[in-house]
Amino acid sequence: MSGKSGGVRTAGGSAGVVTADPAEASAIRGGACAGPVADTAALLAEVLAGVVGVEQVQVDSHFFHDLGADSMVMARFCARVRKRAELPSVSMKDIYRNPTIASLAAALTDAAPAVVEPLVPVPSEPAVPARAGALEYVLCGTLQVLFFLGSCFAAAFVAVRGLEWISAGSGVIETYLRSVLFGGAAFFGACVLPILAKWLLIGRWKPQQIRIWSLAYVRFWVVKTLVRSSPLALFAGSPLYVLYLRALGAKVGRGVVIFSPHVPVATDLLTIGDGTVIRKDSYFTCYRAHSGWIQTGAVVLGRDVYVGEQTVLDIETSMGDGAQLGHVSSLHAGQAVPAGQGWHGSVARPTDVDYRMVPPAACGSLRSAVYSVVQVLTMLALYLPLVICVLDILVGSRVEALLGASAADFTHGAFYLEALAISFVVFFGSLLLSIVFVVTVPRMLSLAVKPDTVYPLYGVHYLCHRAITRVANSKFLIALFGDSSFIVPFLRGLGYDLSCPVVQTGSNFGDHLRHDTPYLVSVGPGTVCASELSIVNADYSSTSFRVSRASIGAHSFLGNMIVYPSQSKVGDNCLLATKVMVPVDGEVREGVGLLGSPSFEIPRTVDRDNRFNDLTSGDELRRRLAAKNRHNALTIGFFLLARWFYTFVAVVTGLCAASLYPSLGVSALALAMVFLLLFGVVYGVLVERASTGFRPLPPKYCSIYDIDFWRTERFFKLESGVGTVFNGTPFKSAIWRLQGVRLGKRLFDDGCQMAEKSLVTIGDDVTLNAGGWIQCHSQEDYVFKCDQITIGAGCTLGVGSFVLYGTTMGDGAVLAPDSFLMKGEEIPPHARWGGNPARELRTGHGIETRDVAHFADFGAKWHQ
Repeated sequence: MSGKSGGVRTAGGSAGVVTADPAEASAIRGGACAGPVADTAALLAEVLAGVVGVEQVQVDSHFFHDLGADSMVMARFCARVRKRAELPSVSMKDIYRNPTIASLAAALTDAAPAVVEPLVPVPSEPAVPARAGALEYVLCGTLQVLFFLGSCFAAAFVAVRGLEWISAGSGVIETYLRSVLFGGAAFFGACVLPILAKWLLIGRWKPQQIRIWSLAYVRFWVVKTLVRSSPLALFAGSPLYVLYLRALGAKVGRGVVIFSPHVPVATDLLTIGDGTVIRKDSYFTCYRAHSGWIQTGAVVLGRDVYVGEQTVLDIETSMGDGAQLGHVSSLHAGQAVPAGQGWHGSVARPTDVDYRMVPPAACGSLRSAVYSVVQVLTMLALYLPLVICVLDILVGSRVEALLGASAADFTHGAFYLEALAISFVVFFGSLLLSIVFVVTVPRMLSLAVKPDTVYPLYGVHYLCHRAITRVANSKFLIALFGDSSFIVPFLRGLGYDLSCPVVQTGSNFGDHLRHDTPYLVSVGPGTVCASELSIVNADYSSTSFRVSRASIGAHSFLGNMIVYPSQSKVGDNCLLATKVMVPVDGEVREGVGLLGSPSFEIPRTVDRDNRFNDLTSGDELRRRLAAKNRHNALTIGFFLLARWFYTFVAVVTGLCAASLYPSLGVSALALAMVFLLLFGVVYGVLVERASTGFRPLPPKYCSIYDIDFWRTERFFKLESGVGTVFNGTPFKSAIWRLQGVRLGKRLFDDGCQMAEKSLVTIGDDVTLNAGGWIQCHSQEDYVFKCDQITIGAGCTLGVGSFVLYGTTMGDGAVLAPDSFLMKGEEIPPHARWGGNPARELRTGHGIETRDVAHFADFGAKWHQ
């Protein structure tokens, strides 16, 4: 607690007890605070004193600088205020904008809460939350298992028959041609199957509600699974992706470019006009899960619409011709962006920012057609035959020798030694080759793409650029080197322009990092970037693209889930909070923190987080950094060992399946596929739990140079991901329980992610939507914090929502799509919250005028 005069005064010289000036009461009523404002200020001061454990606080004391509070303390203050009926609701946004009792009371008293109705009627919420019976729940899971087993058998049958036909060829040329023909037939079948399944099982999608775990839901899940497993889902950014959506029933105009890999499901409800651009990581799926129901609804985008990165378009949303939606923004159900307007934020509201950063170029339909043909021919004539050739070289001769062998071979040590050798060569050989490939090939391709030059889409330059983006974003290598000092030389080899000399922190970058091109990224000294950073240094129109340099300032900290565009107006010594919208207009911000979407200023740091500063310099830093490097090197060794052992088991399983093929036929391969999936789940859980000594993770508050943090980094690197095949099934709940989540009954999880599972408690009948995050930790500069999260029974987390540590959601509460629930917040039972940061949406149908007023003057505040 700060001891600044005029801010906090201690009684009798004892620390921690705050007293007011004798004239405080009269000052409240007769000075700057008068009338209703004085009454509100007195009540707020009383609540705050109880939260910080003091007698009284002065109305002009700064919450962070004078009282030494942090966001967790003030979140508890907001929760207590909301429980006082005589006080207006307070959000963390209000706290940061009005950091004293006096200013906060004035803002709350002067604001008259009213509701701005959306332009499109909001779809009605389910009258009664759906709850499936035990029989229905079990039947749904059984049918999903049968579907998976049938898919494995069908895939095994096609693979075996195809490989037998290919191997029957005589000579290299005939074998190659057979590989191309089989690959083409398999590709065509895999593309057509989801389309046929959609039209046969569903027909045309209509706005409706489907009860989760019902037979109608099984049909929905089968179609969703097939649609998203199509090879065409991998062609985001290509005209082939648009053709796929049209075949599924979507009304997509000419010249549309879609970079998001999140394939829409209820495609008949999707309308996209000519020349529209949708950037990556955007959700426009035309369905959502809510209180035990699947709700489908329309998403309508006009001509020449621009949708930014990491956005969410809820059902029953629309954008008029020429409209724009900025990065890290969302449209909630019922919102409509008028033609020609630009909106941004979560919940979105009007803005003057123009997100179209690149002029158009000449790009006709012939160019897109040729590009699509080249893509297909490259895959059929190069990639698939290459994969088949590599498999034949590595295991082909051994499989032929095993055909007809007896099961007694399984008991011989030579069998496992050979499998060990094969797995070692495959895993570590692939690792070395991938490092060389990732470092060299994109660098050569980058010679064809000049910075700040406008190129038309679907030409040679675009082909090279998309290849750079795909190859240079190796998830495995970044996960391998991330959260350690070894990520710095790897990123330099990849092409990053890092300061010289680098201020090595041991955690300069997290283990999830993406970029459009690594050769136009600059990062200043002393900057720390957490996981899930997406550097956007390519801009697109419906006919052109351009790459440009993205520069991250020195001595800054970037939190999780940040989209960082090359037009960023953020300079040195800034803190970018989790899921913040990075500003691209106004003056360059320096020495401040930014939070929210749209972003607003907060303190760069608080006194509490400075307690470990003595560990960040001098001999103590060098000693601890060396120890951290040793610990991280051992963690990387464990990571490689765990992945290699799974490769070894996969090789053994494959050889066993080949040995059993004469007696079991295609079933041998199908059973091997099922076994590897189940083994992967159990093995991943065991590795993750072993990384913590099979003990639950405790809450922590420590320096990144503390061994407790290093152990947490090891847990992050060794944690097991839950395969997408389990999304929307009862088996996702079983896996979460194995990983340590304290979980109630009938959880519906459509693709949510969690980190520290043992710190999460979830009640009965909870609904988790796709793209959600439940994160029990946060890192700010050199301080790491983690705590528990509790989600009550019947809660719903919207698409792309983010829940941070130390939070509680009461029973039946709803967190709207793309919302960010800040640390320490408490949502009352049956309340509906939304926004970034989240606050109460009192009517469930719009946003308050007080919010609109706050959002409108953010730009003016930045220029002050």
